[in-house]
Amino acid sequence: MTLYQAMLAAADPSQVPGLSRFFKTGPGQYGEGDKFLGIKVPVTREIVRRCWKTTVPHNWQDAGFPELEKCITSGYHEVRLAALLSLVEIFRHASKASHRAVTKDGTSCQAGPASSQSGQGSVQSGQTSFRSGQISVQSGQTPFRSGQISVQSGQGYCRPGQASSQSGQGEESLRSRCVGFYLEHTAYINNWDLVDLSCYPLLGEWLLDKDRSLLYELARNGRTIWEQRIGIVSTMTFIRHGQLQDTFAIADILLHHPHDLIHKAVGWLLREAGKRDQAALEAWLQEAPGGALQKVRGGERKRVTRGALNGAPEDVVGKVPGGERKETLGETQKKVPAGAPEPRYRQMPRTMLRYAIEKFPDARRLRYLKGLSGDCMAEPVSKG
Repeated sequence: MTLYQAMLAAADPSQVPGLSRFFKTGPGQYGEGDKFLGIKVPVTREIVRRCWKTTVPHNWQDAGFPELEKCITSGYHEVRLAALLSLVEIFRHASKASHRAVTKDGTSCQAGPASSQSGQGSVQSGQTSFRSGQISVQSGQTPFRSGQISVQSGQGYCRPGQASSQSGQGEESLRSRCVGFYLEHTAYINNWDLVDLSCYPLLGEWLLDKDRSLLYELARNGRTIWEQRIGIVSTMTFIRHGQLQDTFAIADILLHHPHDLIHKAVGWLLREAGKRDQAALEAWLQEAPGGALQKVRGGERKRVTRGALNGAPEDVVGKVPGGERKETLGETQKKVPAGAPEPRYRQMPRTMLRYAIEKFPDARRLRYLKGLSGDCMAEPVSKG
C-alpha cells in the first residue's frame, strides 16, 4: 500500500465538518476551498511512520519523488501534510545513512488501525509561487532565480537528474533533493500547520551551517503569507542551537506585516528566542528598528522602507503630507514619531507583542503591554 492509498483508507467523514470549521475553509477565510479527509495529525504521523520509505524510489536521482509529487499536489489537506512529513523523514534519515539504506525494503507499507486523536492544522487554497521558472539555492548567492533547481551544499552541487559520484556524498545529494522538492512546491504548503510542521526540521536544518539569505528573501518577497511564514518559522532550528540573530533580523522584516497569522508566527519565534535569552529579547524589544536601517548577512547594510518590510516596492509606501505614512497596501495610516523612533514593542502589532512576552513575569509583561518604556528598562533583566 502506498502513502497515498494509506491516507485515503484512513478517511473519517465524521471528522470533516469539524476540521473544515477549525481550519477556516469558508468563503473569504484563509483556508477557503480546502478539502479534508477527516484524519487527525497523530493518525497522519502514524501512517507516515509506516509508509515514508515507500516514497523514495531506488532511482530517485533520475525519477525524483513521484509518490510525494502525487501527495503534495492533492486537494486533500491531510495528504499534503503526509507528503511533507515524509519528506522530513527522508531528509532526517539521509543524514544518518546512505540513500541505499534509506530505500532498503521500502517497497510497501502495511495498513494499520487509525485511531482518531486530536490534532491541529489549517488551510489556504494554493497560489502559484515562484513563477517563471524554478529555484536556485546557492550559498552566498541570490536565492531565487529562474531556471533549474540547484542546491549547493558545503560539499558540492546536486542538480535534478544528477547524483554525486564522490564517496560519502549520496546522503547530502538526497538531502539537497529534499530541499529542492520543498522549495519547488511551496504553492501547496499553504497553511500554518503545513508550514510549521515541515519548514524548520527540513529547511532550518539544511541552512544551519549555510548562508541563510534564502529565509530573508522569503520573508521579504514571499508571494504568499505562507512563504513569508516559512522565512520566520525556519529559524526555530537556529534558536535551538542558541543562534538568535536571524530570528530578530527576520522579525524586523515582518514587524509591520498586516496579517494576523504572521503576527502570531513572529511573536511565537520571539518568545522561543526569549526562552533562550530574555535579556537579548528585551534589548531587541526596547530598541528602535534603527531608522529603517537593517543589517543583512555578510556585514552589508541596506535601507529598508516599511513598504520593503512588507514585500511592497519602495515607491508604494512613503511619507504623505501631515507626517503620516501609508501602511501596507494603503489600508491604514500611522503617525511617524516626530522625535526619536519608537521602540519595537510600541510599534509591533499587539498580538505579536503578546505572544513575544507571554513567558515574562506578570508585572513586567503588563508594563510592556501598557507601553511603560521607562519602567520596563528600569528593572534589571534576568538572563535565561
